[in-house]
Amino acid sequence: MKNTVVVIGMGELGSVFARGFLRLGHPVQAITRAMDINSMASEIPNPEAILVSVGEADIAQTLQSIPANWQDNLILLQNELLPRDWQAANLPTPTVISVWFEKKKGMDSKVVMPSPIFGKHAKLVFNALAQVDLPSFIVDSEEELLFELVRKNLYILTTNIAGLETGGTVSQLAENHADVMKAVADDVLDIQDFLTGRSNNREELMQGLLEAFNGDPEHGCMGRSAPARLKRALAIADKANLQVSKLRQIAQDKL
Repeated sequence: MKNTVVVIGMGELGSVFARGFLRLGHPVQAITRAMDINSMASEIPNPEAILVSVGEADIAQTLQSIPANWQDNLILLQNELLPRDWQAANLPTPTVISVWFEKKKGMDSKVVMPSPIFGKHAKLVFNALAQVDLPSFIVDSEEELLFELVRKNLYILTTNIAGLETGGTVSQLAENHADVMKAVADDVLDIQDFLTGRSNNREELMQGLLEAFNGDPEHGCMGRSAPARLKRALAIADKANLQVSKLRQIAQDKL
């Protein structure tokens, strides 16, 4: 029998990956909030991998709680994820996937574009997604991974926050509200530069943003998490003393 894959957070996304792992022949053990993670780490001391699929708001606490014998085998997939998140928990570089498909209750997964993966379990993740007909690809370096993570953050935050003002779809945002999109994206990238400690390539990232828009032009801008994302972004901006004037104007008008 193949080794067990542990899934922490068996929501919609976690369930998609779990199905892929099962089809590869790996037993899957779900970890819920009610379970003692340290007891489970004693019962399953050498899992094949541990997928962390909790929400963005829970990721920091979850990473701090990972038992020592599991820390080398993590797979992370959260939105708004950056290296600082696992570094803050003193964890080694995990396997990371930037998920570009959407999974909602009662609906099949909807692909925007192939999902990039990096890390020692990249092939496992690639194969699991192939089992459930979801496209992905493996990137070669941490530099490429960082670009992909910042691009996903740019997409999620720009569409959600701009959508609070404009509503509509991503194609309508790009075509009819380009000024709003650009202003929000500039503020978002100021925050990403602070969080990554570097000046990211804005031209390439904006091209990557429009590429993602083209992958699903009818994707709605404003998800239910948009207000919370804006509040988190402003909290970071305040800490970094960033102006982010467009984000502040939208917060004043819409929150």
